[in-house]
Amino acid sequence: MMRFVSEPSTALKIQKMQERVQWKAPSLRDRGIDQTRFVIDDPREQNAFSFLVIGDSGSGRHPGHFPQRQIAEQMLLHKDECRFVLHTGDVVYLVGSSEFYPQNFIEPYREFLVGGETPTKIKFDQMVFNFPFLPVLGNHDYYDLTLFYGVLAQISYPLRLLLRKKIDLDIRFHGSYQGKAFAQAFMDTLWLKDPMHLAEHLDRHYTAETSTGRCLKYEPGLFTRLPNRYYTFRYGGIDFFALDSNTFNEPIVPSSTQEDRGKLLDRRNEIEQEMQQLLQELSRLNVNQPEQSDAADDIRVKLQQLEEIQLDIDKQLNTEASVTDYEQLDWLRDRLIASLNSPDVRGRIIYFHHPPYVTEATKWYQAQTHAVRYRLRQVFDDVAKAVDIKERSIVDLVLTGHAHCFEYLRTVETGHADSNINWVICGGSGYSLRRQREEGTEIEEDDRIVAKSQLFVGRTGQGKDKQRPYSFLRIDVMDGEPVKFVLRPYVSEWSQRQWHDRALDPIVIG
Repeated sequence: MMRFVSEPSTALKIQKMQERVQWKAPSLRDRGIDQTRFVIDDPREQNAFSFLVIGDSGSGRHPGHFPQRQIAEQMLLHKDECRFVLHTGDVVYLVGSSEFYPQNFIEPYREFLVGGETPTKIKFDQMVFNFPFLPVLGNHDYYDLTLFYGVLAQISYPLRLLLRKKIDLDIRFHGSYQGKAFAQAFMDTLWLKDPMHLAEHLDRHYTAETSTGRCLKYEPGLFTRLPNRYYTFRYGGIDFFALDSNTFNEPIVPSSTQEDRGKLLDRRNEIEQEMQQLLQELSRLNVNQPEQSDAADDIRVKLQQLEEIQLDIDKQLNTEASVTDYEQLDWLRDRLIASLNSPDVRGRIIYFHHPPYVTEATKWYQAQTHAVRYRLRQVFDDVAKAVDIKERSIVDLVLTGHAHCFEYLRTVETGHADSNINWVICGGSGYSLRRQREEGTEIEEDDRIVAKSQLFVGRTGQGKDKQRPYSFLRIDVMDGEPVKFVLRPYVSEWSQRQWHDRALDPIVIG
């Protein structure tokens, strides 16, 4: 079996991340510190503002082009007019390894970093942003190498050479160590501080006063750490909620009948055989030749799709009791209720990795998609019972990634409190793009339409006519109530071995 990546259990993800931020430790509790909140120190803050959104970007150079850098250069044109960047996850491929932060993150985003004029001198765990950069964890940010590959990678140079030069999967000696690299890169890893320095650190950086207690002050150019793997902040009267969807995406009910498990095992074996064939095809290609390089890129995309399907099947086959991060979901419920009851808040935006609604070819039928949708609905339904939302939506906008495309969808009447909400997928900012599903733009559930795709931007065409439209999003938040947003998608398309940059028509919501 050719498997490159493994994924830690939900329980292990939660445990490791809690250890890294000293979750609810006495030194934080005694100071009344809210570890899920921060305040951006920005004297320019006002109700009318703009920000940028990207996701699924963390790849290195592709043969002949560097999509992540191309998108970063286009983002720079908006930097002076925007206030921060949201990242919807998968910051570094393939397995979130610290080995790839220099080339897959620091180099392409160097202008957003203090000292970016000499990016090779910046250490991944000592990054300071001159412009707020606010990511969430993607599934690849949690991945590790399988034991099989990890052992061979240590002893077999020819294998590593094949994987790096032929397959180009962005893997070397180790993975993320259960998300440790992400935590060291972006989060305030309090576990590394001794008690004396911890007290000094908390009194220096956790000085912002809020309704939920003291919290971290995010100071661009000085201190740019996040307090936790999920968090909230308020800017311009808008409450932002960043979630870690990797800990509430376990299948609702694992497959238990012998017939269902048999079908899943058969499908898994088919995928394994297909992957072996693709690897053989890939090994015969010369990536230094343009046409063969494009063919190799197509195979790599397919391999990644198949590996994701395998992992999704593994989750469904898992007979151990699954863990759901209800602590995070209850936190979201309570904070949404407080936000809806606050006269100081005029809008709400949620962002996380796994999309509950999507028409990208590989995602809609995955058990993880259904699980995230189901659990988010539970939260929204509970909020709707607690707050009289009248004609309002519980949230104004939901931003996700995971699907390698740009997509704008709207739910219709779903029978739940996630009806009539705007959903945007920003997952096309650097890694290989994917196509829209053949079933079309209307999403059905239990024989009823629950959502409609309004715009999809992903891979199209074949052979020399293939088009790869990478993307990022600028969102303009208007002053006044009810709040209005203008979504401005931007595309850098790689076709005919050339870049073509363009702005798409703006989308007004609210």
